[in-house]
Amino acid sequence: MLAIFLKTLPFFALIGLGWVAGRTRFFPTEATAWLTKFVFYFALSAMLFRFTATLPLSELYDPAFLLAYLTGSAIVWALGMVVALGRRLPLPEAAMEAHTGMTGNTGFLGVPMLVVLLGPAAVGPVLMVLAIDLIVFSSLITLLITGARHGRVSPAMLGALALGLVKNPMIVSMVAGLAWAGLTLPMPAPLEEFVTILGAAATPGALFAIGASLAARSAERVRPALWLSFAKLVLHPAAVAAMALIVFPVEPYAAGVMIAAAALPVAGNVYILASHYGVAPARVSASILISTAVSILTVPWVIARLTAF
Repeated sequence: MLAIFLKTLPFFALIGLGWVAGRTRFFPTEATAWLTKFVFYFALSAMLFRFTATLPLSELYDPAFLLAYLTGSAIVWALGMVVALGRRLPLPEAAMEAHTGMTGNTGFLGVPMLVVLLGPAAVGPVLMVLAIDLIVFSSLITLLITGARHGRVSPAMLGALALGLVKNPMIVSMVAGLAWAGLTLPMPAPLEEFVTILGAAATPGALFAIGASLAARSAERVRPALWLSFAKLVLHPAAVAAMALIVFPVEPYAAGVMIAAAALPVAGNVYILASHYGVAPARVSASILISTAVSILTVPWVIARLTAF
């Protein structure tokens, strides 16, 4: 446990450094927004393209993996919805809480950290988790909120959703990389060096941006945020583990990467959705803050248990 904690410590130290810089206003909110945009559109996209372009496609196609992660995540999502509706929350708020309780920070935290901690072979499973979160569950929350507000799901709404997916740089970079790999194109040395240099900025940039963005968050609506943090850090990895190890047996290493990804704290892009739609932004913000702080201990514990297993 101590050895794993010490390995994860530099990653969380970068988040802490960003938090101090943001809290002291040495790094203002505007700077955080632009750094996040740089990481999102350029550095992280370059890293994802390099990973997928050099990845054998056979490592991505695993029906058992897809079923295990989808089912485990859907169980936690449904539980979050039931609990929220039991508190008589409106459907949009209930859907946002369900989404918060199972959407991890796979892009900004998982891709950089898990690949380093668990080895290059973790790339395929991490990318599969990221793709499912982005395509399936982000689409689901968007459809539920817009459908609840307009009373129906229209073709125009589906078109806007599809356009949003196509414009997401993480999806675009992964699709481009998979196409490159599928065509078995050689990677020219200048291109490989370019995406390697640019992608290397993703890890420190993303972690620093997470910390700086946390500095602007408040701990309002603490009680629901505690429940959502518990769902994300405990229930989500537990449900995914049950599906991957018992119901849909997945190859042990890939199952371990999947469980580690499920143990990550609430993703920052959930707040972007909550703010955009005006649905529960305070409790989502608090959930991100609390789950990220607690994950300093829970993520190393999960990885230590998986490593021993």
